Amino acid sequence: MNPPNQRSSSRDRPIALNLALSFLIVFQFPALPVLGSQEENPPNILFLLADDMRPDCIAALGNERIRTPNLDRLVAEGMTFSRASCSYPICVVSRSEMITGRHGWENGITGYRGAKFQPDQTFWAEALRDRGYETWHVGKWHVSGRPSTRGYLDLAGHFAGGGGKFWKEGQVDWKGFPITGYRGWIFQSDDGKEKYPELGVGVTPDISTKFADAAISLIERKPDKPWFCHVNFTAPHDPLFVPPGMEGKYQTETMELPKDFLPVHPFDHGNFDGRDEALLAWPRTEEAIKDLLRVYYSVIEDMDTQIGRIIEVLETTDQRENTIIIFASDHGMACGSHGLRGKQNMYEHTINVPLIVTGPGIENGATTEAQIYLRDLYPTTCELAGIPIPSSVTAESFAPVLRGKASSSHEDIFGYFTDRQRMVRTDDGWKLIRYPQIDHWQLFDLNSDPFERFNLIDSPVPAHQAKFKLLREKLDGWRRENNDPLLDR
Repeated sequence: MNPPNQRSSSRDRPIALNLALSFLIVFQFPALPVLGSQEENPPNILFLLADDMRPDCIAALGNERIRTPNLDRLVAEGMTFSRASCSYPICVVSRSEMITGRHGWENGITGYRGAKFQPDQTFWAEALRDRGYETWHVGKWHVSGRPSTRGYLDLAGHFAGGGGKFWKEGQVDWKGFPITGYRGWIFQSDDGKEKYPELGVGVTPDISTKFADAAISLIERKPDKPWFCHVNFTAPHDPLFVPPGMEGKYQTETMELPKDFLPVHPFDHGNFDGRDEALLAWPRTEEAIKDLLRVYYSVIEDMDTQIGRIIEVLETTDQRENTIIIFASDHGMACGSHGLRGKQNMYEHTINVPLIVTGPGIENGATTEAQIYLRDLYPTTCELAGIPIPSSVTAESFAPVLRGKASSSHEDIFGYFTDRQRMVRTDDGWKLIRYPQIDHWQLFDLNSDPFERFNLIDSPVPAHQAKFKLLREKLDGWRRENNDPLLDR
């Protein structure tokens, strides 16, 4: 599924509104050709991050069942990365990698309970703040500390965890299943001392609107300094509800099953009995998956509408021309693919993420197959803004790809999940997945099998066995170099 012009390989508001917006906070946890002198006119950076969004849920990228006109516009006006990876398919770890520009085994957040950030790391917002940027955060947090302790100067519109006493037992999602995701999360002040349950507990049907309102209130300030606005949507994470105005826009019977749909995953992949997989009954039925997609698409379209509102304010305040816009998701989601409901897997629908970058000097309507990690966004934005990349950052800038000076970035991409999964994907389209706890391997040729339906690990074809040997050596080497805590398996 490719966007147009594919490239191969590659100020005044009511006081009450201001108060409401300031209360929205939670915690749970190149030089570009037309930028001119970056020192004189550094770009604004708007980072829009979805939560649990599959990479195939943008209409312009080939999904005929969903409506995403504003994301489609970004596709037409910027560069789309078809092989962007989250590295670790869990919110906390993926987001921690993004704000540190470091792999989880380096920054300290490894997906295990009790993990803490390593000291002496410069966070993304800190690097920009220390070079004169206004730094703003809106929406879900879900990493350790508070936004104010990670470099964000203004916290209008945050959404954070805690506040469990406000949770009402018996609340259910659209299909009547008990809510297990964001229950107990509540709007609160940055220090957590003040709670605002009247603004909503957990994820509400209109949550994307609230986040957009907060982001708009910040962008409308149009400060003299350049700014970095980090907007973390909760859409389309569970619990799912049909947003206001979206009732009836999608019909269960018209939804299309994923091409890799299965009723049950063929083996225990390491999260078989996890919370995400309990969100649907076993075995997965075609009707249940189609109904899930009906609501999932409704939530994504609503988020798309709110993204359109944010972009419109950029334009009406004459800030769009000098703003880099990044849209991504923290990871993908199965939604019936391979018999799974959740994340926590190394398949393309989950380890891959949607990623679009627009801004000055970036080619319109371009797409690239360059492999990049989400954590690479940190050094990339530093380079685009003319800011030195902090020494703690180990991720690599892909600014040369955005400038049209390179068609590739990482030769190999690696993924991991607790002690249950390890993965390598090569630039030429081969993938090897290791399941250490059950001594199982999967080998896929993504060129001929993009939906990963045919495991070639036991293929008698010599070329397949040669690929297995090569990829295993790559994976083992990466694990040794990065001090994998599971080296014995």
